[in-house]
Amino acid sequence: MPSRRVSYDLAEAPMAPGEVAIVGAGPGDPGLLTLRALSLLEQADCLVFDRLVSREVLALASPRARRFYVGKASRCHALTQDETNALLVRLAVEGRRVVRLKGGDPYIFGRGGEEAEVLIEHGIDFRVVPGITSAQGCAAYGGFPLTHRDHAQSVTFVTGHCKADGELALDWSALAMPHHTAVFYMGLANAGLISRQLQDHGLPASHPVALVERGTTPEQRRVITCLGELVETIAREELKPPTLIVVGEVVRLATTLAQPTPAAATCIEGETLELVPRRVVL
Repeated sequence: MPSRRVSYDLAEAPMAPGEVAIVGAGPGDPGLLTLRALSLLEQADCLVFDRLVSREVLALASPRARRFYVGKASRCHALTQDETNALLVRLAVEGRRVVRLKGGDPYIFGRGGEEAEVLIEHGIDFRVVPGITSAQGCAAYGGFPLTHRDHAQSVTFVTGHCKADGELALDWSALAMPHHTAVFYMGLANAGLISRQLQDHGLPASHPVALVERGTTPEQRRVITCLGELVETIAREELKPPTLIVVGEVVRLATTLAQPTPAAATCIEGETLELVPRRVVL
């Protein structure tokens, strides 16, 4: 049976020339994209996107949209954040309908707030569309909840790396509370510090930890370990970013609630990406 598009009426004004939409692309599975995000992708003249936005999500954008890759990895940035800000301003000033597409949710460790501040400073209209953040997607597809009446009554999302090469200064006592789930984004490089600090502040070495690599995608891997073996597990399994670290008793539910890994997606051929020149000025 041929596929059928879902019809919808979002009762929302269409994008205006010179407007920027800061949109959450979700953790990878295109089925987790919101209808509002899909509507804006179809309207975009320009698509400015990060490294963690999946090819399947990008394929939903208008084929006429120019694509600008501004992804960041550790010590390897296609553009600095200032240059990305400048690009958004330039495209908007040129009258383009710009979708700034970010993995997960743009306001959860996505620098969406910083970009919104720049747009306001330059008098540029914008809207924000939330997305399913990695913690939600990785937990659901990894087979465990983030909260549970018997195991965790609170959850904290934590950035696992610093803005600069400084100390990861966190409220470790709060993160090591009982009946609590702590989710570390971008934490692989500091896994040893995370393990040591949580144990120093009261959690046992046996406390369960889930590692979810490339969550919600066909390449998803879920590894269950404990705080005392966290560093060794990461090395043994050769886990790479993006990998989420989830610490908490809820992880024990993964043995009973786990679901199959998402079905393999069809490879999209022939997609071309427009590389942004390094010199971008306001």
